[in-house]
Amino acid sequence: MPKILLVEDDEQLAKFLMRFLNSEGYQTDYANGQKDALRLFDENVYDCILLDISLKDGNGYSACAAFKTLNDTPVIFITASADEACTVAGFEIGADDYISKPFGTRELLARMKNVMRRAQKSSPLLHCGNVTIDPIKDIVYKNGSEIAMSALEYRLLLVFLTNKGQMLSRDRLAEELWSLTKEFVSDNTLSVYIRRLREKIEDDSQEPHIIITVRGLGYKAVDE
Repeated sequence: MPKILLVEDDEQLAKFLMRFLNSEGYQTDYANGQKDALRLFDENVYDCILLDISLKDGNGYSACAAFKTLNDTPVIFITASADEACTVAGFEIGADDYISKPFGTRELLARMKNVMRRAQKSSPLLHCGNVTIDPIKDIVYKNGSEIAMSALEYRLLLVFLTNKGQMLSRDRLAEELWSLTKEFVSDNTLSVYIRRLREKIEDDSQEPHIIITVRGLGYKAVDE
């Protein structure tokens, strides 16, 4: 489920947009000022930021600059101003798109999908369900929060997500672990690591929905 950060000082508009985005299958966090927006951004991983220029505290330009300093999450400015200078200033800071109020929800949705699609093509992040890997930083997130993993658990998850949707045999997975440890990986050892991995990334490790068992063949990562 894509995760959106909505930064908007108009609470009525914010409530309307959150209801709409939630109905379209997006998880939306809300902040009405720069301080709360930066706190949420620091605590979570977002797929797109909808950012008003006028905020309860700070402003959209400085917030956008702060976001872009940390990573390249797509930012769409939403504002009541259609002034060309404002638009140019937003793009110069690093905004990915710009939409003026009033706007249609379908237009907003189309613009969001467009910037997220562009970002996904250039982003090294790997996603599966509510789990994300940043292979540059070697960090794993679940629901936007970092989770700790051993080197072997991380390697195993990385193999699954880089081969999402493909069935991986137990022999293939054992070879991947051997390449890291240079030690023999028994069938029981592999089962233990699969169980530990599920306990960390699944909502219910007894009924996994991310790493599923392909009976008699192996496992695969699925994005339900």
